Amino acid sequence: MVYKFLSRGAGYLALWRTLVSQELAVRYRGTLLGRAWPFLLPLTMLAVYGFVFGAVFRARWPGLAENDHLGFALNLFLGLLVHGLLAETVGQAPSLLQRNSNFVRKIVFPLPVLVAVPLGAALAHMLLGLLLVCGVNAVWGTGLHWQLLALPLVLVPYLAMLYGIAMIFAALGVYLRDLTQVASVLVTIALFTGAVLYPRSMVPPMLVGAVAINPISWPVEALRQAVFHGQWPDLASAAGYSAAALVVLVMGSALFRALRPGFADVL
Repeated sequence: MVYKFLSRGAGYLALWRTLVSQELAVRYRGTLLGRAWPFLLPLTMLAVYGFVFGAVFRARWPGLAENDHLGFALNLFLGLLVHGLLAETVGQAPSLLQRNSNFVRKIVFPLPVLVAVPLGAALAHMLLGLLLVCGVNAVWGTGLHWQLLALPLVLVPYLAMLYGIAMIFAALGVYLRDLTQVASVLVTIALFTGAVLYPRSMVPPMLVGAVAINPISWPVEALRQAVFHGQWPDLASAAGYSAAALVVLVMGSALFRALRPGFADVL
């Protein structure tokens, strides 16, 4: 029984990796620079943020020196990387099964693997951007900290949280077509209430709760602490977030299994 479970899991993982590779290949097929775009895009955006907020607005990140415009750009860019993972995963989820209805109606296919494909593609882009941030910070910022080893402790629960949310939106999106527009609004709300554009220390006390329940707030703060300040994530906060992510993942899987029998009839 255990061997069969592990074998099936390995098969699903291999299928997921293949689909993610195909997704990335199709996305950049026919372009002049091809696979270089996933690296060039975050590099360009980081340069733009550095110019706009550093040279033009001369913005200052709380806790940093007044003239540390690079620090502002890096903090902002890292937050946007975390939010981009949410935006791409949840933004595509409501219409994912509709766009791939042939997998639902014609063949027996592990649909949960299909839901995880946008998450994998977004993760590839996010990791390249994170590598860029760490490299720039190592040379011109606060250096390279060994606490970067804590990144999996932050990313794994965050990915579990996003996958659970994506399962919920993908399942409900088959029956509620308006959910695509709702997801876009929620993604925007998550951007402005997720400590992406500012640190949580700037949030008024009456709004702290709204920021705290945002699924991207803790990952953003934990990554910033590890990358820029060399601080290990708070274990209590990590445990609490991981428990919440597990609950969302279980709920998403249960809802997906419950609604799946009707997918073919609707699509």
